[in-house]
Amino acid sequence: MTPTTLTALGICCALGQSKQQVWQNAISASRAGMQWRSDLLQSGEAIVVGQVAGQLPDLSAWPAQFQSRNNQLAALAYQQIAAEVAALRQQMGSDRIAVIIGSSTSGIAEGEQAMQHYVQQQRFPAGFHYQMQEMIAPAEFIAQLANVSGPCYAISTACSSSARALMSARNLILADMADAVIVGGVDSLCRLTLNGFKALESVSAGFCQPFSVNRDGINIGEGAALFVMQKHQPGIALLGAAASSDAHHMSAPHPQGRGAVDAILRACEDAAIKPAQLDYINLHGTATPLNDSMESQALVQLALTQVAASSSKAMTGHTLGAAGAIEAALCWLTLSPYNSDNHLIPHCWDEQQDPDLPALQLVQPKQRHKVTHCLSNSFAFGGNNVALILGKTL
Repeated sequence: MTPTTLTALGICCALGQSKQQVWQNAISASRAGMQWRSDLLQSGEAIVVGQVAGQLPDLSAWPAQFQSRNNQLAALAYQQIAAEVAALRQQMGSDRIAVIIGSSTSGIAEGEQAMQHYVQQQRFPAGFHYQMQEMIAPAEFIAQLANVSGPCYAISTACSSSARALMSARNLILADMADAVIVGGVDSLCRLTLNGFKALESVSAGFCQPFSVNRDGINIGEGAALFVMQKHQPGIALLGAAASSDAHHMSAPHPQGRGAVDAILRACEDAAIKPAQLDYINLHGTATPLNDSMESQALVQLALTQVAASSSKAMTGHTLGAAGAIEAALCWLTLSPYNSDNHLIPHCWDEQQDPDLPALQLVQPKQRHKVTHCLSNSFAFGGNNVALILGKTL
């Protein structure tokens, strides 16, 4: 399929509030943004989460339904692409620019606070508006922020949401329903998510350790990544993408990675490359026992165990619906001029290999390699699997 170019990127996550910060902290394997919090679990137990530090954009002048932390994160990412969007709006018109956002939490945190207020006072707080927690809320907010009027919608397929958004954006452009798309994902920390994963016994007792024998679960994170996607032109492109659903279990992956293998193979076919041509893999790598085992098995079946690979979730936390876009953004940065020294993103863990897992070529600190093709994996609840391949086009 014809590639579409990702011409601009805005990002914020536990690694930083700009492309430069995120990249430098990523190649330094920084966990500075991973913080202990004791206010998120019902039990009061302290857990590690990835959070965006520093001041966020002020949305107090916006209508109530847009005043959420989720939208503050989205606004912070959008500020970094605003100039590019303004130029495109003047060039092609606002109705030819679409917005597609992946999210799984939207404004749920504000809904939780409102419900607490209701329980105590039998009424919702004055500033609460139900629409702030609808899944489409961040997409509508970004469309208004960007002053664009093309197709606007959200995708929520758990941890593959924003990876699916990138696929959908490409299809929208290739169908000539838009000339450009503001596409990505955003999710913020909330108690519902943390307590849900805790109930599934999937939350780590400390810092997560992807692919380690000591792995015991995930760290949840928050963040946003927004791309400007356009029709084919020179630059960093979405060369290939594919999705699958193995429908094995509501929350557990297929043990042999059947759906993951299918998605990766078809993404490579879509990009007109063979799996052996991949130079770097951003692993889904949640640090849960079942997911890491499945992903390892999938890479064995595809003969990819010698390709440089790392999970960035130890540094960002698992950013849920935003994870696909944030991890695609890390691949974008790997291919970009920010990476003039050909660094690879290191695998941050305790270096205790699980003997029951196939050994992968996990990236070491300061490891370098010229990258042409990046694979980003996103494997979600319900067997929703997405594989994205990014590379440079002339």
